[in-house]
Amino acid sequence: MKVTDFDYELPEELIAQYPVEPRDTSRLMLLDKVTGEVAHKEHFYDIVDELTDNDVLVFNDTKVIPARLYGHRRGSGGKVEVLLLTPCGENKWECLVKPGKKCPIGQELVFDDRLTGKVIDKTSFGGRIIEFTAQGVFDDIIQEIGEMPLPPYIHEKLEDKDRYQTVYAREKGSAAAPTAGLHFTSELLERIKAKGVTLAFVTLHVGLGTFRPVSEETIEDHEMHSEYYVVTAETAKIINDAKAAGKRIVAVGTTSVRTLESATKNGVLKAGHDWTQIFIYPGYEYKMVDALITNFHLPQSTLLMLISALAGRDHCLAAYQEAVKERYRFFSFGDAMFIR
Repeated sequence: MKVTDFDYELPEELIAQYPVEPRDTSRLMLLDKVTGEVAHKEHFYDIVDELTDNDVLVFNDTKVIPARLYGHRRGSGGKVEVLLLTPCGENKWECLVKPGKKCPIGQELVFDDRLTGKVIDKTSFGGRIIEFTAQGVFDDIIQEIGEMPLPPYIHEKLEDKDRYQTVYAREKGSAAAPTAGLHFTSELLERIKAKGVTLAFVTLHVGLGTFRPVSEETIEDHEMHSEYYVVTAETAKIINDAKAAGKRIVAVGTTSVRTLESATKNGVLKAGHDWTQIFIYPGYEYKMVDALITNFHLPQSTLLMLISALAGRDHCLAAYQEAVKERYRFFSFGDAMFIR
């Protein structure tokens, strides 16, 4: 299967540069995964009408850290930009570094008078392993000096850091937000619970895979970056009991999908924590997820391939053409789709 099989034309002006207010007033497209039929809802909060007490909504409760740091190289004084991706030991992080060529192993980096780092290794993906030294609490310093790592297609500065954070974010560790969750408000969650819908939470810390395009011509040759996930015993019981009762498992976002599908063995969701490199594309048979709430994804992206595995490539691309025609807003701060 070719990467170009997942291409579509998107006018640049449809790439959302800022989130709508309130969060749940974005638009919502409904896509029937079997027939390909499309319907439109004026506001995301109309999702309440599409859910019943036979549904379990599964959210990713990861919390984005202000993972983009600016500093300089000790010695030359040259500027450096570091994006924290994945913790890999005490005080050590896998990072993307610009300019990478000027940051060999052994290079020391200075961010401010409380935080320095040293490149101690390279990664297979062209990143760096940096060991940090902090005069104080590392998390507190990052919170103060770091910037939210918005995707490169967003050119507007985000004034409120919380708008790139879900209202239910709890577990620190992501380099990007699970953006399907950005549409939910606390009030909307209460309305959903009042209908008898069950809410469950998993954790997947979003890393390099979100920023890395598919560079191979054939998608089967693409290798996903590892991301860390956690499924608690409580969540596993909720979802397994629901599945056994014939309830519908609705993932909120592709990261929830990747967690559920990675942790499901022989039809049972296993509690625990692990790293996943799961790559879902057409031909994959879903083990746990029945439906999906998601945003509109980049052309030729692994996320577009993932939803195509659930609803079919032709159905998804036809729905995307309809979304362009109807002037939906695309990507992280854009509108939403409910594939059911």
